[in-house]
Amino acid sequence: MNLHRLDLVSLSLFNLIVRTGSISRGAERAHLAVGAASKRISDLEDTVGAELFERHSRGVTLTLAGQALHRHAQRILMDVDHLAADLSDHASGIVGVVRLAAITSAVTQFLPTDLAGFIAAHAGIRIELDESNSREAVLAVVDGRADIGLFAERTPALGLQTLPYRRDRLVVVVPAGHALAARAGDAPLAFVEVADHDFVSLPQETSLAQRLAAETASLGRRLRVRIHVRSFDAMCQMVAAGLGISVLPEAAVQPHLRSMNLVCLALSDAWVHRELLLGVRDLAALPRPVRLLLDHLVAGAPAAAPVTPAG
Repeated sequence: MNLHRLDLVSLSLFNLIVRTGSISRGAERAHLAVGAASKRISDLEDTVGAELFERHSRGVTLTLAGQALHRHAQRILMDVDHLAADLSDHASGIVGVVRLAAITSAVTQFLPTDLAGFIAAHAGIRIELDESNSREAVLAVVDGRADIGLFAERTPALGLQTLPYRRDRLVVVVPAGHALAARAGDAPLAFVEVADHDFVSLPQETSLAQRLAAETASLGRRLRVRIHVRSFDAMCQMVAAGLGISVLPEAAVQPHLRSMNLVCLALSDAWVHRELLLGVRDLAALPRPVRLLLDHLVAGAPAAAPVTPAG
């Protein structure tokens, strides 16, 4: 077996055949004759020393060896795409690209200002920002699809090294005419006092929705979600329309209070104070553009903390 003989054209063809379930359809998408495609697959099987496909009348399916190659081929071709993008950026005068996967809380509250400051100081570095939930942000870094993940505490971080980014505080948001609105200006409420209301929530897979569900369950109750929406702005609009109350980061809701006639109520529970974390796979091996952005983001953290492997 001589894997150094693997070529990108054959790997790309192999992936297309897997995707279409047919050598002929894969060959068509690769703009190759069927005979030429079959020869490439045969040569690929000789190179790896095993059959990659089980051939049958309706197409092909992967063997165990084919499944193993497919996993690695996807990563190899993705890395080649990233390499092509990086080289294109260098040719255009951009000296680096950093891929950042971040939760909505960070995108809404903190990143616009932080990223604007970074780009002003490092005009040659491009940032690709993917807004996601906490779990997706962690997996993006673990899988190599992102250089830095930004997620909420309590998220299993799968061995990533983590650094503190920001802290935020969760508050209850209600329409101005709601019965709870009369409590504005009073002492903070305990969550148990609002847990029986209907809620407007982010999707269930988000860290905020999971935190609310867990805290409600700890009271022996079930969170009553009337509607799930995908953004803080949509949550505020639904609350303003009287579809329920919500729990949101305080800084994220402040711009909407007056325009949507909403009232913000403080909570006394300790869990409403959250820490947002930055995560990377290997702090010591970061490319320089990634290191520069990470240092910039950490510099704005409210307090320094040691690097920790999170699990």
